[in-house]
Amino acid sequence: MPTPRPDMPDAPDRHAPSPADPRLRIGFVLLDQFTLTAFSGLIDALRLAADPGGRSRQIDASWTVMSVGGQPRRSSCGVLVTPNSDLLAPAPFDYVAVCGGNDYRNEVPGAVTAYLRAVAAQRVRLLGICTGTFAIARAGLVGTRRVCVHWNVLDTFRERFPAANASVDHLFIDEGDLITCAGSTAAIDLGLYLVGRHCGGQKARQAVRHMMLQDIRPGALPQAHFYANLDGVTDARVRQATHFIEQRLDSPPSVEAIARYVGVSARQLERSFQAALGISPSAFQRRLRLDYGRWLLEHTRRTITEIAFDCGFADAAHFSRDFKTQFGEMPSRARKGKGATESSPSPVEETPPL
Repeated sequence: MPTPRPDMPDAPDRHAPSPADPRLRIGFVLLDQFTLTAFSGLIDALRLAADPGGRSRQIDASWTVMSVGGQPRRSSCGVLVTPNSDLLAPAPFDYVAVCGGNDYRNEVPGAVTAYLRAVAAQRVRLLGICTGTFAIARAGLVGTRRVCVHWNVLDTFRERFPAANASVDHLFIDEGDLITCAGSTAAIDLGLYLVGRHCGGQKARQAVRHMMLQDIRPGALPQAHFYANLDGVTDARVRQATHFIEQRLDSPPSVEAIARYVGVSARQLERSFQAALGISPSAFQRRLRLDYGRWLLEHTRRTITEIAFDCGFADAAHFSRDFKTQFGEMPSRARKGKGATESSPSPVEETPPL
């Protein structure tokens, strides 16, 4: 990293004297192929809250990026990040964040597992960011706690750790000594939550303004519902087809296109869906789109027409007709009954530093 020149007054001064130790200290452990959005979102929430002057000085919050041997780690998008150091003694940190990504199917290096166990033994809280929760579970540190995982890896997590209580009904879950986060932009919400807890709501709102966010989403906000519960479904063709459908809700593929993607005939696909789920592929796809539409109605302030397009319907009338058939009420009544919550500002938790 280039050294800031003395004639650059706005360059970050990371060694400037601080009036007190940072109230929030987080060590980041980067795993191979970590998700860049989750890592950068969390660390930037800290950075923008740490310095009232916006100069990135670690005054109210501090962060240290680590890896085994201090070696560079490549993110899932290919960007290479050089950590600050090797794995440090956990005592100086309030939290140690494990940042995972596309490498969650592979074994975790033994040095990482040993380090996480040492962190837990010294009663430093762990943060599972994106698939970093897989590494924490492999270290035997989840137990009976509830953990939050991204909807896209829920099935794999449950297969690997059947005794764990994994959930996708939150953006992040705080179990006291372990906080797990779905990843992606939810890591920003987690960062603001921690800033609010340790540094106060004013600091969290300072970061919100810098990041040009409209509000702070609470951890209890469920993840967008555009995935299927496939518990008990063992047919690999059905699982592959449902994942293909999930990725294309706004432009629904034909049954023939789904069958070609899976590598079977349309008739074979129909039989497989009937045997595994009791419905046809087209009916499954329609139900998934309507479930997503209901989630958008209850958690956003998008218009019904916008939601209809987002869910792959030609117009609001078609969406409303199918919605009433599925749920027994019109979309407008469903929205009135539940109320959109996602766009409503939520208070920042302010508790004394822990």
